[in-house]
Amino acid sequence: MDASSQPASAKKRTPAWVWVLLAAPYIGLCFPQMYVRTMPALFGFPFFYWYQFAWVILTSFLLYLVYRALKSR
Repeated sequence: MDASSQPASAKKRTPAWVWVLLAAPYIGLCFPQMYVRTMPALFGFPFFYWYQFAWVILTSFLLYLVYRALKSR
């Protein structure tokens, strides 16, 4: 019996931590007034730029974790 033939009530619920991992990048980047500043600079790049770029890398890792967790279910 595959997952598509199961009734809706028999399907497993998505764990709450998955939603937290998916919401973290949104929350981290949703309020630019919190990170619009130049210091601390990293390799000459203002904080505003490297903070956003760090979220690109971190989001990729978080999506990988969520994918692996949901794939193993």
